Amino acid sequence: MNFNPRQLLRMARWARNPPGEKRVKLVLAVIAIALAIWGLERLFGTPDWMLIEGQRSGRLSR
Repeated sequence: MNFNPRQLLRMARWARNPPGEKRVKLVLAVIAIALAIWGLERLFGTPDWMLIEGQRSGRLSR
């Protein structure tokens, strides 16, 4: 995994001055919502209105 030096500086700053409890809860809630949406798409498939014409459900065009 390649890290940008800015990311390393940001991680060091967060280690010295961690975010507040509300921010941590917000980030975890956003991650949980994203994982729930991803899980629903994997379980039920992608709706037809979200697909590119000629693309079958569940397949990525490369």
